[in-house]
Amino acid sequence: MHTELSAVHAPSSAAQRAKAIIGSCVHCGFCLATCPTYQLLGNELDSPRGRIYLIKQMLEGASPSEVTVTHLDRCLTCRACETTCPSGVQYGKLVDIGRQMLDTAPIRSPGDRLMRRALGAALSRRTLFGAALRMGQWLRPLLPAAQAKRIPARARPGAAAPVARHARRMILLQGCVQPALAPQVNAAAARVFDRLGVSLLSVKEETCCGALSHHLGGTERALDQARRNVDVWVRLLDGGAEAIISSASGCGVMVKDYGELLRHDPRYAARAARVSAATRDLCEVLRVSDVAAMVGTDTRFPGARVAWQSPCTLQHGQKLTARVEPLLKAAGFQLTPVKDPHLCCGSAGTYSLLQRDLAVRLRTAKLSTLQEGAPAVIATANIGCLQHLGAAAEVPVKHWIELIDEASAP
Repeated sequence: MHTELSAVHAPSSAAQRAKAIIGSCVHCGFCLATCPTYQLLGNELDSPRGRIYLIKQMLEGASPSEVTVTHLDRCLTCRACETTCPSGVQYGKLVDIGRQMLDTAPIRSPGDRLMRRALGAALSRRTLFGAALRMGQWLRPLLPAAQAKRIPARARPGAAAPVARHARRMILLQGCVQPALAPQVNAAAARVFDRLGVSLLSVKEETCCGALSHHLGGTERALDQARRNVDVWVRLLDGGAEAIISSASGCGVMVKDYGELLRHDPRYAARAARVSAATRDLCEVLRVSDVAAMVGTDTRFPGARVAWQSPCTLQHGQKLTARVEPLLKAAGFQLTPVKDPHLCCGSAGTYSLLQRDLAVRLRTAKLSTLQEGAPAVIATANIGCLQHLGAAAEVPVKHWIELIDEASAP
């Protein structure tokens, strides 16, 4: 697909990158079969191929319209289309460029801009989000049932995470909302790795990974957050930390992209690439033999039924498939069959807040497939999916590392 960049966009490296990505698209339509919004709405403009045309029009000089905004905003950035694309179109990077163009164009209403910036700011500040959540939880009994249901109940971390006591150390990404919404997840990860002789370090100076701002079109703010994290983490890597570990697949895919995002920054390019290369999801570090050794022969949950929901950021973003399932099996759990595992649950960062109706419809469909096998629990690997699914599931929704922690506890 050929794109003739307008004189306004031709000097932009982002536009040049977008042109190259669009050039790899061959109009085959394979993406339509795996796009959740196209499957739901049946509109070509709600498919990757349709959105590529909208971005192409902007690059060629057309002013974005309400139609452009509507259909780019409806994209989940789940990247399922990338998994099935025979031409290797980097659609996720392309749609982020398209949203960046919308962010600089005078098309969004002041109210829409304010809402998006407020979400990016509030959700990416750990202390601010935690305080707001605590206030909401305190007011929860006083709210109407429909509103109260949208505020998660307060979660407890469980047994205290062990202090750093081992020679082997790794950095654990804290995340922005996870410490307040689900403190038990990182605590469980710390306990599991402690049993393996690895201490997970928490870094106070760490800021948001940048994913929230980046997918909302605020690329420069996201890059500033990435630079701050690079400064912090490189010092710890220099000090002997073996890796940077993410318990939220959405954060992990963003940090793994730092090297690409900052490749043109002479001060940060090399260090950002080093950070990306050092970043691992939990399932890339934990081995089946580790779990089997920790659990032993006295399996605590023999045959307990678990439905595994692989977040889009894990299977399509990080390309990590069939990595968690063997770990759960080694811990004694039985995995139930799940239809259409490639389809998004509708969480997608701020999507469930900005596109609530579509997010609810996608969640309903996902829960139907997850609960069809009568599991005792649904396991996932991302905080957004955990909260989104947990708000409507008939069974508990947990991070898979919590299950490993429970199965291997002394």
